[in-house]
Amino acid sequence: MGKELRADSPPGLTARPLYQQVKDYIEDRIKSGKWPPEARIPSENELVRTLGVSRMTINRALRELSEAGLLIRLQGVGTYVAPRKPVSALLEIRSIADEIRQAGGRHDSTVHLLREEKASPALAAGMELPPGSRVFHAVLVHSDGGVPIQLADRYVNPAVAPDFLKQDFTRITPNEYLVSVSPATEVEHVIEAVLPDQRTRRLLAINRHEPCLVLHRKTWIGKTVATSSRFFYPGSRYRLGGRFKPAYDSHRVLT
Repeated sequence: MGKELRADSPPGLTARPLYQQVKDYIEDRIKSGKWPPEARIPSENELVRTLGVSRMTINRALRELSEAGLLIRLQGVGTYVAPRKPVSALLEIRSIADEIRQAGGRHDSTVHLLREEKASPALAAGMELPPGSRVFHAVLVHSDGGVPIQLADRYVNPAVAPDFLKQDFTRITPNEYLVSVSPATEVEHVIEAVLPDQRTRRLLAINRHEPCLVLHRKTWIGKTVATSSRFFYPGSRYRLGGRFKPAYDSHRVLT
């Protein structure tokens, strides 16, 4: 049987593996509300002093809880209780800001790119534009209480939103603006799970082992392709879901 935490450690810890005891200690405080969502927890050194175990043991416990989505570790900043996961509706186009607020969070955004570009051959074909056509390109990171939740990489057809580049997207989301000026008449959603590249990991502040959900969205206004976008969500911080009524007819049942 392994070593137990020292006698003056907080109550409720038993002779289980030390790293598991540390995990139990942290989870108990999260579940009880003592450490609420988005709260910064004690540092590794503070936990070493409080629990009387090695830093290696503390580090393993924090790493496993981060991989499970209960904690978020930001290098050089600290470790935080993960915010409640917003849920994105698959069958709707909703503002990420609204999703975060409805989950009880605090939305903010950072604009990493906002400019006019020439469409690549692949992008032009996907947006049904002549090769080399002008497109607007926006890359934003949306956060909940400072924790990155979504990386939005969006191309916009200038014909449907000519003033897109003039907007302050720290005050209004691109989605909110586009819905206000050119609401889509048709939407295509495709979802996949990926291991993100280095740039995406850096912008979302995640490690190289964390997968992302990627939502590919194309919208139309009439017969014109309005936008082509990719939305990256850290797997431990977000959920995609929806509720709907199945459609029935006399010849077929959708299941």
